[in-house]
Amino acid sequence: MIQLYHVTKKYAPGISALTDVSLQIDKGDFVFLTGPSGAGKTTLLKMLFLEELPTEGQILVHGRNLGSLPAARVPYLRRTIGVVFQDFKLIHRKTIFENIALSLHVVGVPETEHKTRVLRMLRLVGLQHRMHSFPREVSGGEQQRVAIARALINEPVLLLADEPTGNLDPELSAEIMKLFRDINAHGTTVVVATHDRELIRKFGRRVIHLEAGRLTEAGRGAEWVRA
Repeated sequence: MIQLYHVTKKYAPGISALTDVSLQIDKGDFVFLTGPSGAGKTTLLKMLFLEELPTEGQILVHGRNLGSLPAARVPYLRRTIGVVFQDFKLIHRKTIFENIALSLHVVGVPETEHKTRVLRMLRLVGLQHRMHSFPREVSGGEQQRVAIARALINEPVLLLADEPTGNLDPELSAEIMKLFRDINAHGTTVVVATHDRELIRKFGRRVIHLEAGRLTEAGRGAEWVRA
């Protein structure tokens, strides 16, 4: 599913966000990407989504080399990837229903299918009663669930989440992670960037740890937290 070979990302001479990172994430995996602020987590996710390109090395997603992917093919790759941003990136002048439906419009799904698919996603995240509300009218936890529904509406094979619980209390964080676990159980590969060691301990999945842009260790859940 995801393969990185000696990947380095430099933003300026002497300033590297990632240095010589090699790793593999298999189809159907659930992986926590962790490390302190500035470790390179967000940069790595951006490269998987082709928002950034590596300075050196190769990245393969679905067997495609992202460095040599023609520009015309980038939108097709992105349609197979759902992304949950830390700051939600919701459009505040649109309702929750419209925010989620926008992803269907972008990829050309007929409007006759929008209502059925959006309502299914809203039920999944427990927000069908908020479909006509605007983002500013709901809580931070509800906005995050809207962002997750939007990321999943096109049934991606890969879900990337950047600090998805960073603005939430522990109870809401656990709800979001349980939702990711259910999504993963249906076959979606999930990569979650987080520095929340309690979540990592509780959910016990594979952990990839970055430190100052370098891959320093890997393990699983509670075993990694105790290390």
